[in-house]
Amino acid sequence: MFDPDKYRSVTWLKGGRVFPQLDCFGVVLEVRKDLKMNEWPEFTGITRDDGGLDKEAKRFNLSLLQCDPLPGAVAECYTGSSVTHLGVVVSIDNQLFVVDCNPRSNVTFCPIERFKRRYVKVEFWQ
Repeated sequence: MFDPDKYRSVTWLKGGRVFPQLDCFGVVLEVRKDLKMNEWPEFTGITRDDGGLDKEAKRFNLSLLQCDPLPGAVAECYTGSSVTHLGVVVSIDNQLFVVDCNPRSNVTFCPIERFKRRYVKVEFWQ
């Protein structure tokens, strides 16, 4: 079972991959680990700077399947035609939320539909 309280201590750090200092992909990795899902590469040093996140996300998608929102699926968020942010789907009290991390609010839990309204496009991958 997913424990949202664990993530209240997270602080955003660009390129953060070690709990409790995480960026958006660091949160994806940590949540997937807590859900006992297959580990994904850390993509150390990859951030949205210079289109790095967009390039690596689209390359990594070749090994994934696009899906409907389900626990553990990554939410790829687009600004224009580029992936600029990531989140991960969790189930809390039988409702689906996207967990994400950003510099202003650290970790947030947002219902799927409200999360999707923040971006031009959101795709889910597993």
